[in-house]
Amino acid sequence: MHNLSNITLAAATAMLIVAISLPSCHRRESVAEEPVQNDTVYPLGFCTDSFSLVEGTLKSGEIFTGLMTRLGMTSKGAMELVSASDSVFDPRKLRAGNQWQAYYSADTAGSQNLEYLVYNQDRINLTVFRCTEPYEAWKVAKPVTHCRKFSDVVIMSSLWNDMKAAGASPLLIVHLEDIYAWTVDFFSMQAGDRFRVIYDEALCDGEVIDIDTIHFAMFSQGGKEFPAVWFDQGDGGNKYWNEKGESLRKAFLKTPLRFSRISSGFSYHRKHPVTGQVKAHTGVDYAAPAGTPVMSIGDGTVISKGWSGGGGNTVKIRHNSVYTTAYLHLSRYASGLQVGSRVKQGEVIGYVGSTGVSTGPHLDFRIWKSGQPINPLRMESPSEEPVKEENRPALDSAYRYWYGELSRLTSASDSLRTSANSQDIAAE
Repeated sequence: MHNLSNITLAAATAMLIVAISLPSCHRRESVAEEPVQNDTVYPLGFCTDSFSLVEGTLKSGEIFTGLMTRLGMTSKGAMELVSASDSVFDPRKLRAGNQWQAYYSADTAGSQNLEYLVYNQDRINLTVFRCTEPYEAWKVAKPVTHCRKFSDVVIMSSLWNDMKAAGASPLLIVHLEDIYAWTVDFFSMQAGDRFRVIYDEALCDGEVIDIDTIHFAMFSQGGKEFPAVWFDQGDGGNKYWNEKGESLRKAFLKTPLRFSRISSGFSYHRKHPVTGQVKAHTGVDYAAPAGTPVMSIGDGTVISKGWSGGGGNTVKIRHNSVYTTAYLHLSRYASGLQVGSRVKQGEVIGYVGSTGVSTGPHLDFRIWKSGQPINPLRMESPSEEPVKEENRPALDSAYRYWYGELSRLTSASDSLRTSANSQDIAAE
């Protein structure tokens, strides 16, 4: 077997994270030489072991007092609790589907009495309510751990599947798409393409809640490498650069929507799927679910918006004196979009549909350069301003450091992959 299976790759990656000497997680427990007697501090502010627990989620349209009376409080008690906690919690910010935990005590007659309610605002932040007098509420934040990680993924089927097989969080894919949106066409990735990434991961209760920072990434495709190093100039602008100090942010996004597939390419001789006629198709079709947001690939001005016959609902944008783009077959337009509107790169201008002459939901995306149609998949987009000259030495230093780290980790990764391949071959 010359290629690792997804399971083998996942195991190799997991082994790598343990074997290589990455810095440990930021949150550490210190061990004293002798035990120290301290008063017990309960994470939620009360001893949960003393009560029975009931868990649930907030119902659609349910208000705070309704929840509290459903859990056993009187209407008067629920109103007094709202009043006592108004400086801590706004009951209007309840969200359907959020979880809660109710803690009950039993009296001598065996009746269950509501003592505490814990409302989960998100995966980190909680509000605890004392449901007996004196009524009160307080905030609790779960501890968050920050860990340095390295992921090395060779594409076998898709970036999504192979990242998951390697044990990386899907959130990493979202961040990589943001960084490489101007450089990589994520819909045209091939087997053998490779991502290597050094990043910080935030975890709560053992689950990944976010990717803090991607420090360095390297995308390899067809013998070419596309590095990205994080460097903040402090001007609120781009933070990712290549080894030449060029911004990875460019004048145009690589694609106008996310999470789709190319269903038809640029051609001057295509048989139309509806009419059967052979004619030019000077655009790229992206098949995507109806309602998928469609973004402008760059800053510009809307020069037309409306029905365009076979193209259905269409938006056309002039970006400068050279480039114009069009977005066809939209189901509807973004609210407030009008001819003459100025739009920003990445701004939603409409939603995928199947209007006009169409066999199903998709976006027909077109680009003109100096009035001539060009293949969107082959367009070279100019970069934004390079790193400031006074910051070049600092960027060069950061690049050399992280490139060295990536090389060291890649060497360890390749060794593990080679070892795993050898073991697979021997097993056969």
